[in-house]
Amino acid sequence: MAKNKGARIVVTLECMLNCHLESFSKKSTGVFRYTTTKNRRNTANKLELKKYCPRCNSHSIFKEVK
Repeated sequence: MAKNKGARIVVTLECMLNCHLESFSKKSTGVFRYTTTKNRRNTANKLELKKYCPRCNSHSIFKEVK
């Protein structure tokens, strides 16, 4: 018997500052992302959270990309 899909889904949060466009050194570390879960019934629109970005070295806004 298969269980139906729950209300919680996994989403990916990505830094929205221009830290990933700038080149700090020759070694590129890429874009920094967080993963979290959200309830799709309670939060229908895209999630925005203020989290720490080690590339920016500050707290910045992370928006849902997937």
